[in-house]
Amino acid sequence: MLPDYLQPGLNLVFVGFNPSLRSAHIGHYYAGRGNQFWRFLFEAGFTDRLLTPEEDALLPTYGIGLTDLVKRATRGIGDLVPKEYRTGLVTVQQKLAAVQPRVICFNGKTGYRAAVNRPCDYGLQPERFADATLYLAPSTSGALPMPRTEKLAYYKDLKTLIPRTGPNSKG
Repeated sequence: MLPDYLQPGLNLVFVGFNPSLRSAHIGHYYAGRGNQFWRFLFEAGFTDRLLTPEEDALLPTYGIGLTDLVKRATRGIGDLVPKEYRTGLVTVQQKLAAVQPRVICFNGKTGYRAAVNRPCDYGLQPERFADATLYLAPSTSGALPMPRTEKLAYYKDLKTLIPRTGPNSKG
């Protein structure tokens, strides 16, 4: 099980749906070989250098937290059952309400739709989540058939919601 990187004062928390088998095996977020999460964070300006999955514990120094909707590792979100999404959504909402980040970003539309049981589009959402601004970004998995430049554009758009991030910055 991957640890949550959550604390009060975060500018942004990324919510994944569940760890990949590789992430669970090495004990770090977004460790799949084709996953673009760390590169997108750097290229969109969230971090001052390209971090590796093994440096995931550094993200709070950038004002960024990490958690997953479901802590059980699978090959993909298709292996999760509806009850896991519903239960995970309630649990994540409680965790995030306790730390009160400014912005919450769900990483992937398929998992988010399954959790909230309604259609949605990428980008800024009309509702709030745990009293924070809510954003829906495309999955950073290489399995999502969306051009890399299009995915990155959503991360750059998300960055505009965060006033300033950097080492030890709280915005």
